Amino acid sequence: MRKFDHMGLPTDDRQPREMYVPATKVWVTDPADHPYRVEFLRYEPDTPVSGPVRNLPHVAFQVDNLDAEIAQSDEILLGPFQPTDALRVVFVLKDGAVFEYMENSGPDSWFKG
Repeated sequence: MRKFDHMGLPTDDRQPREMYVPATKVWVTDPADHPYRVEFLRYEPDTPVSGPVRNLPHVAFQVDNLDAEIAQSDEILLGPFQPTDALRVVFVLKDGAVFEYMENSGPDSWFKG
């Protein structure tokens, strides 16, 4: 099952209450704090993230089985990796758009900012 979680938008501007993700060297905001569930992503200059994940918006869904979503994807762009202890994610290209699939192993929000 897929459940909409957020829309991710790259930015160069610092945002209030950012959380740092060491695996990708990116600062992210909590989409639960935004009325339209927007997550802002601000990348460090030496981020390993490039291409569509770095440059384009993405749509993120919570999923029950990350491996099943990966198997159905056109192209893996980044991951899978764990930005937090309770969250495993992958970014994929599907139908020409960037999607993030998120498998959360805990009951709490993934955001730890």
